[in-house]
This record gives sequence, C-alpha cells and structure tokens, in this order.
Amino acid sequence: MANGNGSGNGRMTLGERLATVGERMRGSEAWESIFRPGSPFRKGYSDSPRNRSYVIMNNVLYHLHPVKVKRHGVRLSYTLCLGGLSFFLFILLTITGIFLMFYYRPAAPDAYIDIARLSTDVAFGQLVRNIHRWGAHLMVITVFLHMTRVFYHGAYKPPREFNWVVGVVLLFITLLLSFTGYLLPWDQLALWAVTVGSNMAGYTPVFGDQVSFVLLGGIEVGGPTLLRFYVLHVLALPFLIVIFMAVHFWRVRKDGGISGPL
Repeated sequence: MANGNGSGNGRMTLGERLATVGERMRGSEAWESIFRPGSPFRKGYSDSPRNRSYVIMNNVLYHLHPVKVKRHGVRLSYTLCLGGLSFFLFILLTITGIFLMFYYRPAAPDAYIDIARLSTDVAFGQLVRNIHRWGAHLMVITVFLHMTRVFYHGAYKPPREFNWVVGVVLLFITLLLSFTGYLLPWDQLALWAVTVGSNMAGYTPVFGDQVSFVLLGGIEVGGPTLLRFYVLHVLALPFLIVIFMAVHFWRVRKDGGISGPL
C-alpha cells in the first residue's frame, strides 16, 4: 500500500535522487583520486579519532615537507630533479622579476624606455634582465621535460592521476607566464608576437571574439593590453602557480613520494 509521501509507487523524490547522485560521485575513481583516504569527503567516512587524525596528517598546510624520504627518491639518475629544477628557476625568476619591477613602468612608451635604460643606466640591469629572460625559457623546457619523463615512466597512473592533472595546469600557467612576459619590453618583436598570439586565440570556437577582447582589452594591441599583461604576469598568474605548486608538492609526498615503487 502506498504511503502518504508518494514514495510507495516506486518513484524517487528529488532529495533521494540528489543523494543517489552524490553517492555515485563520491564512489567514482575521479573523486577518490582527488580526495585521499580519511578525507571527510570520501565515501563511507565516519567521524572517528582515526579519521580525524587522517584529516590533520593530510593537511597541505601542515605537512608540505615530508618527515621521511624513500631511498629511491634520493638516488642519482639522468632525470634527477627536473621538477625541483623547475621550482628553482621559478624562485630565480621571482627574485629577478622583483628587481626589474623597480625600474619598469607598464605604460607606453615608458615601458620601452625603461627596458632600454636597464642596459645603460642601471647597475647589472642588463645581466638581471638576461637572467630573467633565459630563466623563463629554461623553465618552460624543464617543465616540459619533467612531464615527458612522468608520462614515459607511467608516473601518472593511480594513485597519482590527480597530481598529473595538477601538473598539466602548471604547464599551462607556465606557458601563460612566458606569453604575458613577452609583451612587457614593448618593442616591435613583442608587439607582433602578441598580435599573432591574440589572433590565434580569436579563432577559439564560439567564444573567439570574447577571448581576444579579454586578452587585448580592446580590438588591437595597445596600452590597455600592456597593463593587462603586466598585472597577469606579476600578480594573477604567480598567485595561481604558487597555489598549484603547493598542492603538487603535497600530493607528491602523499601519493608515495618521488616517482618510483609504491
């Protein structure tokens, strides 16, 4: 006999459907790759002292650096520390970039004049600029080689598949950092290179015109474009890459250490 709430006829209420979808989502492989065992968001979580301790032990802010390192993680190899080298180059770029910010104004034509003065009026200005420029090129290369090594060694497989996605995001942000920094010298090479890049972005399906307008701040490369690229290069993208690097390093530690036997 059907009860008064209408569930006796075999139909599920909206709340029951949402609960079922939520259970299936929490039991999926993608969900389990993101949330580690002991997380309150995992399927079957129970509020117990053991699971509470798991939450603390898996916290990225408390346990970014490992207490122990496995033997294979410190052995010399031909791919030694490509990820660490990429991080070192990021620190180098941060230091040299802060130095360059003291002598740079993100406005036309002041940007080109400031870059020219670095070569003549600022002590070690040309040296620091070249370190920053070549360091950016090397960072793109090392990040690409690092991901190539991870792919061919199969280090993206479970339980590291989520960290592989984080690595792809880091590669994308690295390329964006290099692209946005390319315009800052405000010379002919930078102007036409960004023009070509923005035209390519304009062919994005459906949202091409909007993507091009967001990048340029107008219909062509100009002063608003320079200011927009400067803010992205020195503030927005570094903020994002620091967050994703912290998550990346944390998951390396929690997913079995540097690629090797689990």
